[in-house]
Amino acid sequence: MEAETCKRELLIEIPADAVRKESEKVAARYSRSVRVPGFRPGHVPAHLVRQRFREEIKSQVVQTLVPKFFNDTVKDRQLSAVGQPEFEDLKFEEGQPLTCKATFEVVPEFELKEYKGLAVEEEPVTVTDGEVDKALEELRESAATYEVVSDRPAKDGDDVTVSYRGRDLKDPKAEPIEGHEIVIHLDAREGGMFDEHLRGARGGDTREFEVSYPEDSPSKKLAGKTISYRVEVHSIKRKVLPAVDDELARTVSEFSTLEDLRTKVRQDVEKLHRRNAEKTVRQRLVEQLLKRHQFPVPASMVNDQLEHRMEIAVTQLVARGIDPRTAQLDWRKLRDKMQPEAEQAVRAAIILERIAKAEKIEVSEEELDQSIREIAQQRGETPAALKTRLTRDGGLAKLQSSCRSQKALDFVYRNAQITHSVGQEEQVRETAGQTS
Repeated sequence: MEAETCKRELLIEIPADAVRKESEKVAARYSRSVRVPGFRPGHVPAHLVRQRFREEIKSQVVQTLVPKFFNDTVKDRQLSAVGQPEFEDLKFEEGQPLTCKATFEVVPEFELKEYKGLAVEEEPVTVTDGEVDKALEELRESAATYEVVSDRPAKDGDDVTVSYRGRDLKDPKAEPIEGHEIVIHLDAREGGMFDEHLRGARGGDTREFEVSYPEDSPSKKLAGKTISYRVEVHSIKRKVLPAVDDELARTVSEFSTLEDLRTKVRQDVEKLHRRNAEKTVRQRLVEQLLKRHQFPVPASMVNDQLEHRMEIAVTQLVARGIDPRTAQLDWRKLRDKMQPEAEQAVRAAIILERIAKAEKIEVSEEELDQSIREIAQQRGETPAALKTRLTRDGGLAKLQSSCRSQKALDFVYRNAQITHSVGQEEQVRETAGQTS
């Protein structure tokens, strides 16, 4: 293994006898299926098949035997290979062993340091009246209604419904860019693509303008192009917020008075703070584990983590109504910025996996199904459909590994010494199960 990486190299040698047997099997399949002039299907002589389809047979033999012998060699040497191996220097001569060099990455070996009894401080949980007011305001926002604006032009805070058509000024034959009945929320802080052109518009107006996209635009379709847009404004609506009173309580909850609603909101905010405080403690425990364990991480695992984080970023943009293809973001810079965090996340996962192994922590079928149900609910699909897709795409093993890491972190949390600050005093709680 290279000093600062997790790369390994192996020389794979497949015995000539194994190569011959596999070649005969592939040639036999070809004999039953190929068509050669002068011979009936299924009656083409084997020597003619091997001669005529020599390269195709060799290719299939390589595709079958090389991965198999690589996996067997890695298993025999008890290596934890990750990612896809690269094969080179292939030597395949008739009657000779088939050889090649495999380059791949492994999960690094390291000494597992102490992970029980870690000392960490938990922040005190307090709820202010301002936080309760903010939560009530969010409930008020959820009960808002919208009314059409006809007595003034559009301004920040309005929702403008438009349809648009854009064409490339340098390539009139290019497929136009279109959107129909799109709702755009005007907000100077967001700096949306159409905002500056829609402020001051009225329902029924048509606006025409040009937008120049940078060469590094994440949308290859738009990068470096100047698009001429024609936008039709269908309607302008403004948000109408209800009063904060007993009627609001009856509208957004099962309570009949505002005071009862405030009490429940305060309790909910406190629960949220407690969950966040516990989450912060867990993050601090992970940070301690990271400080105690320094080792290189496989680049392929970091790349997978980066791809996952980029997907989340795209999903968040879509949730905010922003088209990722036209968002003015430097995606390469964003990826580079995420690199250190991705490496730490991979290192933490490897450490937690080792803890799970040391403590014989496993994930039951029921626990895995519960995770699938929760994810399916978040994504708005059925658990059965999600499980089928995860199984097909190889994601089920990743989800199981993630659940096992989470259980390992639960173990570390239960066995930590958590200090709670109360004014000037400190109270130490040794959590339940510390000696488990």
